[in-house]
Amino acid sequence: MPPYETVRLMNNVLNLYYIEGLTQAEIAQRLCLSTAKVNRLVQQARELGYVNISIRTPFQHLFEIEARLKAIFELKEAIVIPAMGESNSSLLNDLGAVAADYLLEHLRDGDVLGIGGGTAINAIFQAMSPTRAYQVDIVPMQGAVQGQMTTDVNYLATHMAERLGGKAYQLLAPAYVETPEQSEALRNMRPVKEILDIARRATVALLGIGTVDAEASRFVQFTALSAADMRHISNDLGGVGEINAIVYDIEGRGCANEYADRVIGLSLDEIKNIQFRIGIAGTAAKSMPLFGALRGGYLHTLITDETAACGILAFFDQNFRNVSQ
Repeated sequence: MPPYETVRLMNNVLNLYYIEGLTQAEIAQRLCLSTAKVNRLVQQARELGYVNISIRTPFQHLFEIEARLKAIFELKEAIVIPAMGESNSSLLNDLGAVAADYLLEHLRDGDVLGIGGGTAINAIFQAMSPTRAYQVDIVPMQGAVQGQMTTDVNYLATHMAERLGGKAYQLLAPAYVETPEQSEALRNMRPVKEILDIARRATVALLGIGTVDAEASRFVQFTALSAADMRHISNDLGGVGEINAIVYDIEGRGCANEYADRVIGLSLDEIKNIQFRIGIAGTAAKSMPLFGALRGGYLHTLITDETAACGILAFFDQNFRNVSQ
């Protein structure tokens, strides 16, 4: 420990620097010291553990949740918006606005942006307000869904490209067909294969994360699977969520292959090969689907809300804390 007089001088310097907000030059002038000595005293105090900086912004608990998500799942970024007791539609709009800003900050001329369909991607599109034109290509990563215009992937690709000033591609095939044989035949058709090949070269992907709930899941809406099929996927096959209509289990491993073989779109492995993948989903119901997506390593960035984020971390603490990442 330094002598008492040195510690006393350090204490004066630290109070002037951290509490009163004086610059080191101002402190030097007030205490009749050189600026270099003030700097040395501050550095020495830090090394001795005399400085304990605590940051308490209004949403500090959310920033701590973000940091934990990043550390556990090795994410590039995690953005968690507050839970304000809002309706699901209002929450989705807020998530879309945050995701739109994030996308525009990271999108670069020359990028190929791969998108799926759904309400989350539509919310991002609706919130977009670019300040310049982007020389980018927008390409569907899955086929179309009849009867759901504003959440259909081709609709979104077209209008997103118009808003960004880029070029849109269309995948003129259904998202889901009746048999694996139909799927294989469609995939091998030149117009479909060409678009899927462009999607495989995407540099950025926007991914909605879906549930496999028998009542409310988007997966049910465009596959028209029965409640019994959905219970089979969840109870017997271990399905917890879906990306691009491909179902995965709690570890993020693809499952329910009998259904995945009927999807016209990129596979989970192909999506995982895309350089930068942004996932967006919110509400407590998405906690387990998001957990599986994170365990599977499908996301570089997660944009979610507080209830979903807390659910993810609670599930990790209960079941996976001691499992190697």
